[in-house]
Amino acid sequence: MIHHSQLSDAELRSKIHSQEIHFGGNKKLKIYGLLGCNAGKRMKRENRIFFISEQEAVLNNYRPCGLCMKEKYKKWKINSF
Repeated sequence: MIHHSQLSDAELRSKIHSQEIHFGGNKKLKIYGLLGCNAGKRMKRENRIFFISEQEAVLNNYRPCGLCMKEKYKKWKINSF
């Protein structure tokens, strides 16, 4: 898990380009999603974190985004209630 506040913009672009980062998340809401998600793009920088893999996000108790990961969100919702 990498906090956005710990990276410069150049470092972030480099990590995305080299595929070190695949998912983004909101640390307050405990939600993760795709890097291109519109909801994630509107998030405050201090709340944004990045994950190397989806497994890393799930292991840290984050749930899938209902906007960009609809099918995984539906499965999560069924299994969590």
